[in-house]
Amino acid sequence: MAKKYQVFVSSTFRDLVKERQDAIRNILDLQHIPAGMELFPASDIDQLSYIKKVIDECDYYLLIVGGRYGSMDAEGVSYTEREYDYAVETGKVVLAFVHDDPASIAVGKSDVDPVVAEALRAFRTKVMNGRLVRTWRTREALEPLVLKALMHAFSDAPQVGWVRADTIASEAALTQANEALRDNAAL
Repeated sequence: MAKKYQVFVSSTFRDLVKERQDAIRNILDLQHIPAGMELFPASDIDQLSYIKKVIDECDYYLLIVGGRYGSMDAEGVSYTEREYDYAVETGKVVLAFVHDDPASIAVGKSDVDPVVAEALRAFRTKVMNGRLVRTWRTREALEPLVLKALMHAFSDAPQVGWVRADTIASEAALTQANEALRDNAAL
């Protein structure tokens, strides 16, 4: 039975468009299912509730941290950090990639406001404490790190995943098997 895993790709958006595209392409190349904000439909549900719903449906959570903290909610916490916190809280397998030298990132792709920059620093510290994290400096260096991490995660920490409906036992076959088990136990 060919199992497909669904992977939630999380990061700030505008500054990491190409890195996200590479991660999504890697997931597709491995014949699995990517999920991320660029794939979300228009919806009448609030953003964080929808994000949580999608994370719940995913098997893995992949995080890319660059030089921006991201869009913040009313409490001043970025949606990226909220996603990460929720993935950790719900026990998702987290694959995290943190930029090795945020000071080297172009100003146009970095937070320069001291308050936001401090929030990013604190978030980076949170992500890097207590788990194996890979660091990266260039898009070209990140792509093989993501690919290898995905392959290892799929092999070392298999999750529920998805299978085609026509490859699983039918309801009638399962009912018949359960009846046979009951008959066998009764004998």
